[in-house]
Amino acid sequence: MRHICYISGTRADFGLMRRTLDCIRDHPGLRLSVLVTGMHLSPLHGETVSEIEAAGMPIGARLPVPVEPATGATMARNIGTMLSGFVDAMEADRPDVVLLLGDRGEMLAGAMAGIHLNIPVAHIAGGERSGTVDEPVRHAISKLSHLHFTATAEARDRLIRMGEAAEHIHVVGAPGIDGLIEGPLLPRTEVMRAQGLDPARPFALMVYHPVLQEAGDGGSDAACLLQTLADRGCQVLALMPNSDAGADGVRSALTEAEGTPGVTVRTHLARDEFLQAMAVADVMVGNSSAGIIEAASFGTPVLNVGRRQMLRERNANTTDVACTPEAVSSALKQLLDKGRFAPANVYRADGNAGRAIARLLAEATLDAALLRKVNVY
Repeated sequence: MRHICYISGTRADFGLMRRTLDCIRDHPGLRLSVLVTGMHLSPLHGETVSEIEAAGMPIGARLPVPVEPATGATMARNIGTMLSGFVDAMEADRPDVVLLLGDRGEMLAGAMAGIHLNIPVAHIAGGERSGTVDEPVRHAISKLSHLHFTATAEARDRLIRMGEAAEHIHVVGAPGIDGLIEGPLLPRTEVMRAQGLDPARPFALMVYHPVLQEAGDGGSDAACLLQTLADRGCQVLALMPNSDAGADGVRSALTEAEGTPGVTVRTHLARDEFLQAMAVADVMVGNSSAGIIEAASFGTPVLNVGRRQMLRERNANTTDVACTPEAVSSALKQLLDKGRFAPANVYRADGNAGRAIARLLAEATLDAALLRKVNVY
């Protein structure tokens, strides 16, 4: 039985990968383990390792790392700490494949550990662009990986231009889209009342993360969004940011606003609860990839702020603005006046990314030729 080791460091990546991990765990030819690190083990971020446990996912190892202070130096040092810990874990229970998602430091550390231990590395969501530090990290992970599962054909073409072998790149769609609109959606009134919000007023779901290169602006940007949303008469359900550099400023702005009329702040929402809120929101505001990818399947208008997602492929529901009161206010008015979009998503292949990934992991030829990584151009 082929052993697949997935690395998870945040509530976001686990939520996106939940269905895919279920498919891997339940595949008769595969065995799953999860190496848990980062925000999952932090009380400040809700100790979301409990969600992995509740889902019945086998945890191979836990590697705590400091998430404070939220600086670039902390992020860089943690990559070294995680690299050492992942090597130890992989040597102790040697997997057949290391599976990674996206562009975060824990995924980079996992790729470095895998390739140096001669373990094939499979990367999900390579070939995408963002325009911030996440982009070169994502491409670095791709260059350390042997198998690629991309969300779109454009991402596949970019990996080929980067020198990756076409036969090892598979377009499967975004895992976070799987099952998104299959389950029953709760009525707007029920969702909003569960969050302590007034169903009769406009509702904005806010998820704003800091950008490393602009870490000093995180707090003022978050405060700008909160004030502009209030000026437009919107109630806000806001999630606390990730642990990247600049997070302390965003967290302070949200903490200061918490408890004021019309503002509800949550450390964490379970994936299903988050999706229910996204599905009924009048607008989603911030810079989360969930706004770029998942929200389109619900037709939820998205106000994408700043540079964090600026080069990603767009759906029609996304409007991009700089984080200034004038730009945010004007775009917000247009989106609220327009209302919902028709659901359509460039990141959806067939809604079966998880099944495709599990099948490809079970069928892939894992031999010495695969491990001999070279550019093909």
